[in-house]
Amino acid sequence: MELWLIWIVAGFVLVIAELVTGTFYLLVVGLGAFAGALVAWLGGNTLVQAVSGSVVSIVGVLMVHHWHAAHRKADEGHANFLDRGQPVILEGWVDENGRIARVKYRGAWWDARLSRAEDKPLPGTTLYIEAQEGNTLVVATAPPSR
Repeated sequence: MELWLIWIVAGFVLVIAELVTGTFYLLVVGLGAFAGALVAWLGGNTLVQAVSGSVVSIVGVLMVHHWHAAHRKADEGHANFLDRGQPVILEGWVDENGRIARVKYRGAWWDARLSRAEDKPLPGTTLYIEAQEGNTLVVATAPPSR
């Protein structure tokens, strides 16, 4: 089997695997394999093939990492943006002293923690989502400022 064909097969395997992960890292490594295939097809020796594939892969991974880091920082202040400010109904207390309640939101039961200790609403009160910590909603008696 020709070496350029092995590079092509490796590239397609990596690109197909990327479809499962969705992070773009395997995509750029697959592009590196395609670069190695191109160099092999043009007649470059094995060392040149490996170096060209590695350079394309490393540059691509660094670009994807930079892109992920930039978008992660941009999204930090907007976590749970869709749920922020949404009303929930206080169904009852799980631990009133610990400020943990049960609320109904989107047809499901959720644990919710009141953000302010001075708030002690009665069951049936409408609360508003401020954030989400794992599978616990952080709620308050007043809607959060946008």
